[in-house]
Amino acid sequence: MFPIRDHNPSQSTPVVVFALIAINVAVFLYDLVAVQSTAELSRFYARYALVPAFISQGEGLTGIVTHMFLHGGIMHLAGNMLFLWVFGDNLEDEMGHVGFLLFYLASGFAAGFAQYIGAPFSQVPMVGASGAIAGVMGGYLLLFPKAKIDVFIFLIIIIRIIPVPAWIMLLIWFGLQVINGVSADLYAGGTAYWAHAGGFVAGLALTVPLWLRLGAQAFWERSHGHPPHPEAQYSFKRTSVPTVQRRPRRRGPWGR
Repeated sequence: MFPIRDHNPSQSTPVVVFALIAINVAVFLYDLVAVQSTAELSRFYARYALVPAFISQGEGLTGIVTHMFLHGGIMHLAGNMLFLWVFGDNLEDEMGHVGFLLFYLASGFAAGFAQYIGAPFSQVPMVGASGAIAGVMGGYLLLFPKAKIDVFIFLIIIIRIIPVPAWIMLLIWFGLQVINGVSADLYAGGTAYWAHAGGFVAGLALTVPLWLRLGAQAFWERSHGHPPHPEAQYSFKRTSVPTVQRRPRRRGPWGR
């Protein structure tokens, strides 16, 4: 289940979202070109990833921030940037550019801390913007719970794009992180589920002051749980390519 867009594009240009996407892509391309061997990759991650065992020894503290801009592969990067694009612009609208940037970094820090607490002596490097983006999703849930999100669903033979309220998609996502986090071995590597869950909770909590300032329940009533500007209307247009009619099959002497 992947979100592909929401129905309320931001009113202002989300310059911080654009900048974060550009930085993440640039760092990934640098990593792809400059790091040519496994040994170089290990040194690169040791310096810039978040390695809990290093933090416990008082080393590698810069990784608390720099890990948010590293990605392990093109799909890892693409998925994270898609989520940031869908959920980040409206949050930046409400928080302002500087406020959103600080919020994003704080959410990423909280996500890294959650993963560290779960496995403080793990030597597995943690990389990715997922934790910070999970914070964006938590903030989005609080401010715009009823915003429409177009979700791409792929279930074996069922392929659909359907609009769903944000709260359904986001709570399902959060629930999956918790369930997988409980069953995962944090010392074995893989997906940092607790970083996702921790970032989500942190983002929701960090958004509470803004939600209260906007009027809390009254803000929901005014905006009906949507971003406070007109909803975009999306529709699928018919193609201009002409339809080719199938020629009827000739019947043979036996009626076939």
